[in-house]
Amino acid sequence: MINANEFVEAARELGFSRYTGVPCSFLTPFINYVINDDTLEYVSSANEGDALATAAGAAIGGQRSIVMMQNSGLGNAVSPITSLSYVFRIPFLIITTHRGQPGVKDEPQHELMGQITKELFDIMRIPWEIFPKEANEIGPALQRADKYMKKEQRPYAFIMEKGTVAAEELKKNPVKDITKRKIEVRNYQKTNAELIDRNTALRQIIEHTPEKDTLLIATTGFTGRELFAIDDRKNQIYMVGSMGCASSLGLGVSLARPDLKVVIIDGDGAGLMRMGNFATIGSYASNNLVHILLDNEVHDSTGAQATVAANIDFAKIAEASGYSVSLTGNDIQLIEDLFSLEGHDGPVFGHLKIRPGTIENLPRPDVTPNQVLTRLMQHIKTSF
Repeated sequence: MINANEFVEAARELGFSRYTGVPCSFLTPFINYVINDDTLEYVSSANEGDALATAAGAAIGGQRSIVMMQNSGLGNAVSPITSLSYVFRIPFLIITTHRGQPGVKDEPQHELMGQITKELFDIMRIPWEIFPKEANEIGPALQRADKYMKKEQRPYAFIMEKGTVAAEELKKNPVKDITKRKIEVRNYQKTNAELIDRNTALRQIIEHTPEKDTLLIATTGFTGRELFAIDDRKNQIYMVGSMGCASSLGLGVSLARPDLKVVIIDGDGAGLMRMGNFATIGSYASNNLVHILLDNEVHDSTGAQATVAANIDFAKIAEASGYSVSLTGNDIQLIEDLFSLEGHDGPVFGHLKIRPGTIENLPRPDVTPNQVLTRLMQHIKTSF
């Protein structure tokens, strides 16, 4: 058995300062130690996929990151593992617990995942090893992980068995109290107005996101492809998968780089898929994060099947989640005003209704995801 500080401090020596995750009783000493230490940073995510994407965003921003989860949560993380960290080549450390480990008594819901955890990492092409159980094993294990991540620019995993880490008392509340934050909602609804198209909205956003000090993250599907078609700039990331994770990736970057304005362009389908991240952004993000949701009420790139967005008030969700300002409506002036806000102490949200459809002969990016990320990181002067 080891103490939490023995691993965390050894990891700190290699530059790991950002932790994200969803708790498991096996991980409790670890999480408590990180939360107790004011020089380390922890984000408690709503689900494991968002935790992983936030760790990826922090890594892009120059903070070496560790994401922690119960192995049952690997299912939630499969999409960002396979279509975000793999295709973009983003390295971070994964610590997953081994609930349901064969031969160890556990709850019935962990039985199958306990049997397939190691194979699941193999299938996702993530090298893994058993989390070190003795202090003298920690350094060599971290060196192996570090060597792999630097060479391959992909994640490495530790599987933590029961009873590996000694108890650690939680001494403080890890989440900032935002209940007294000033919250504002503005309505930009025009009666009987013709909805604008996505292309018009994106062009307006580009006008307010200069390369010098902003980073623009576009959700998967037509949004990223249209953004590329309008202007392929080095401060832009086009999500090609991991639907719904643009906002959690953006959160990670914004925390690592408070000097940059991080602008997230979401869609209604993506926003619905990872709605829990609204709450995480509200609690953890600062005023350098701008979250825009372009809502055409359909899954446009798969045939325009309806989402449930017509029945949802996204601005109220952002308001309830602690965003400092939320603008909503169908007037393009909303975008102009969103980038003119001053005096707010938290993230801001813009919900713009647009019409379905895209431009003719919509191209796909002719640069690979890794090329996009490499030039962006060179632009903002970070590295893995």
